[in-house]
Amino acid sequence: MSTLRNLKIKTSTCKRLVKELHSYEKEVEREAAKTADMKEKNADPYDLKQQENVLAESRMMIPDCRKRLESALADLKGTLVELEVSSEKEGPEIDEARSTIADVEKSFQSEDA
Repeated sequence: MSTLRNLKIKTSTCKRLVKELHSYEKEVEREAAKTADMKEKNADPYDLKQQENVLAESRMMIPDCRKRLESALADLKGTLVELEVSSEKEGPEIDEARSTIADVEKSFQSEDA
C-alpha cells in the first residue's frame, strides 16, 4: 500500500535526479570547452589525454543518470496510480507529484527531439 510519505520521497528523488542530470550535462559542456581550448593551445599530450579521459567519464555519467531517472519516474507513476486508486485523489503531495512527472516527461521529450 502506497502512502503519501512514499509519494513525497519518490517525488523528491525524481527532482534530485533531474538536477543531477542537468549538472552532468553542464559538466560535459565545461570539460568539452576545456579540452578544445587545450587542443587549440597545443597543450602537453599527456595533459590533453588526461583531460580527454575526464571528458569521457563525464559523458558516461549522463546515460546512467538518465536510466536512474527513468526508473524513478516509473516508480513515482506507479505510486501515484496506487494512491489514486485507493482513495487519495487530491492534495499538495499529489499535485506536486503530477507536476514533477510532467516536468520530467517534458525534459525527456526535449532531449529526444
